Formats: sequence, C-alpha cells, structure tokens
Amino acid sequence: MGFYRFDSPYDWNRVAPYKKIAAQADGGMIDLSVGSPVDPVPASVQQALVDSADAPNAHGYPTVAGTETLRKSVSEWFRANRGVDFKAVDADFVPTVGSKEAVALMASLLHFGPGDVIVQPAVSYPTYDIGTQLAGAKTYKAADIADVDSWRSVPGIKAVWVNSPSNPTGEVLSAEKLHGIVKAAREIGAVVLSDECYGLLTWADGENDAEDQCLDTAVSGDVDGQMDGLLPSMHQTGGYEPSPAPCMLQPDVCDGSAEGILVLYSLSKQSNMAGYRTALIAGDPELVRPMTVYRKQIGEIIAGPVQAAMAAALHDTDAVRAQHARYSKRLRQLVGGLRAAGYDAHMPQGALYVWVRAKSGDCWQDMDDLAHLGIIASPGEFYGDPTHLRFSATAPDSAIAEAAARLRR
Repeated sequence: MGFYRFDSPYDWNRVAPYKKIAAQADGGMIDLSVGSPVDPVPASVQQALVDSADAPNAHGYPTVAGTETLRKSVSEWFRANRGVDFKAVDADFVPTVGSKEAVALMASLLHFGPGDVIVQPAVSYPTYDIGTQLAGAKTYKAADIADVDSWRSVPGIKAVWVNSPSNPTGEVLSAEKLHGIVKAAREIGAVVLSDECYGLLTWADGENDAEDQCLDTAVSGDVDGQMDGLLPSMHQTGGYEPSPAPCMLQPDVCDGSAEGILVLYSLSKQSNMAGYRTALIAGDPELVRPMTVYRKQIGEIIAGPVQAAMAAALHDTDAVRAQHARYSKRLRQLVGGLRAAGYDAHMPQGALYVWVRAKSGDCWQDMDDLAHLGIIASPGEFYGDPTHLRFSATAPDSAIAEAAARLRR
C-alpha cells in the first residue's frame, strides 16, 4: 500500500470565478454545486451524542469494528431496509470515517497496484478514479457498467465499481443488472465495489406521464399549490416512499453469498450527518477483516460518541422519511425551474441531483450563463462529461424555490 500521484479535473478552484459573478447577481448567489446537506441533524442523533459524551467509548479508545450496539444496529438496519441478512450471506462490516475515505483508500487496501485495472462508470463520482490512481493502478471507464461484455475481457481487471443510485446521473440499476455484474466479476476473479450511499433516496415515479404533467404545470405558477392536486400522496404520506434501490448483497443479486463483494454505505445524506463522518464497508469477511486490522493500526476509527450517534440514526426511520420528503419536493421544484429555462430535465430515479445536458453543449459556457442569474451548478467535466451539468437539491427550501423562480424568468 502506497500513494502514487494522481491527476483529476475535480478541482473546485475552477468554479471560483463563476461564484464571483454569481455573488453580484440580484439577490446574491445560490449554490447548487456541492452536495453538502443543510438540514438539521435528527434530534435523536444529537441526544445520543450528548448521552455518550462521557461514556467508556469516549474517554477510552473506541473500538474499530464498532460497539456491540452499533454492530447490532447495522445488522438490523440492513435486514429491514436492504433485504440483507449478514449471517445468511456470510457478510461482515467495518465502520469508516465517512464514505469518501473508504472509496479513496479501497484500491490500496485491496493491494491493487501497477498493472492492475479497476473498472468504473465513465460518468461517475471522481474519487473512484482518484483512489485507483493513488494505488498506482489503471482505470478502465465503461459507458454502461451493466454491459458486462464491454469490460470483462479487458486484461488485468481486479475490481469493478458500481454506483446505484448514481452520482451524478441518478440512474438506479435493477437487481437483474446487478446480478449480471456479480456473475461476470466472479468469472474473472474481480471484486465488486458497490457504492450504495443513496440507497434509500429513490424516486420511483420519475419520468412518468403524471410527473411530467405536474412539473410542466408547476413551472408557471405556485409549485406547491399546483402539485397538491396532481400528486397528493406526497403531502398526505410525508413524501414518496418507493422501494429502496436493490442492494448488491441481497440474495437474488449475490446468489446467497457475499464472496467477492464490498458494499459502501453512508448516513451523510439520509440523516444529514456528513460532518459526523459515519459510513461503513460491508461484505466478504475475507476482504473486510484485513481492512479492520489496517484501520486499527493507522487509527482510522469512528469516534466513540459518534458510533452511538450512528446507531441512533439507523433506528430513526421517521427522520429519514421526513428527509426523503424534503428532497422529493426540492427535486421537483428544481426540475420544474430547469424545464422552464429550456433544459431537458427529469426527476432522477435516485440520489439528490438533476443531471442535464448543457444548453450550449459546453458545461463551462452554461456555468457562465447561470452565474449571471446567481446560480452555481457543478460542471459535468468533474464527473466525466463536459456536455452536462449537475444541480444539487442539498440546499434550503428557500434557495431551491428562488433558483426555480430565477430560472423561470
């Protein structure tokens, strides 16, 4: 394990000039670029943190593999929300200090290096590629990761990154497609690395006729008022609650075995805990347990009180449901505004972003045009496609509403 140099277009300094322009717009800047949560941390999580502030796991060194309470909470949560029984598929897990470090260190912790190849989606989260480069390995970018014939014959493949729901596109892969990836990876001896951080944040009604009618109507008037009549279930039930995205460890995907599979999960988005750095790696115990040993030796451990907060968050389903409703509303407002501005925007199948083709065909030209409205998006070049833009719904209700209003002008 060692760090090699890396090169990446993922440089937020390149967005700074557009922020200067946006700051001069009437009403100031609305930042829809970085997907950093803005909503309150659930009260149950805050209380758990307070209650454990002087617990043995706080004034003493915390356990690397997770407290007994956290381990039980994670196992129960996966069984209830992801259809995964760790014992049944012979899986283990280790908590991580956020999911980004797990992604960035993954190739190195798996001992990949020069001569090894890691497959990833061509349009994807930049840290997959950065982590591969840090290990000294090479990236092979597949236009469609579910098209296994496009990559399984590439020499030297050691792992395959999957991200469903996807950042930035919002695509959700079916259980059948995930199963095909697992089968192909096992045939060539590659590890499947499944980033499922947005697993509960799905929007099953996306891109159907009713949704299109609602959004097209809403762009010209009061969004909430217009949507009440067309989509009453959003307000009556506290938000859409579609089935979670399929999990790589569910039995029909993994054929009843966690062998060769690692799933990454995070509470950053569903529980607004990005600053708590609460995530985990679950899957093949032959892969997870050595990672646990490494983490113990280098001190990559979740703080004791934060482990208690993480357990509380996993049990607070009401808070997750409420957050789901917030994001549902914001995404619809954002899509409506983008449509009114001439973008071919649709509700994503999952995750928290609207991924659209730049009207000019160049993300940087559209970044400039939007900046003059005071709106900052993410340039698609950061994710592998300079012809697109990503708009994040992780902004306050008032900011999303104002952005939609500016786009409609």
